[in-house]
Amino acid sequence: MKYPVIIERGEQNFSAYVPDLPGCVSTGATLEETQENIREAIELHLEGMREDRIPIPPPSSVTFAEVA
Repeated sequence: MKYPVIIERGEQNFSAYVPDLPGCVSTGATLEETQENIREAIELHLEGMREDRIPIPPPSSVTFAEVA
């Protein structure tokens, strides 16, 4: 599954969140670091959901373009 990720630029860093996985967030000093961190956050979030026997939601959003 691929979950859309929203990345926002702050004054001194980037932040990311996953709309389909409430509470799944991360930050980084650079865009690349933020992308790496949110991937890890998604893996850990899903692992925790499995351990707690919480149903994993399918992605409900669709992305159509990626802009760097």
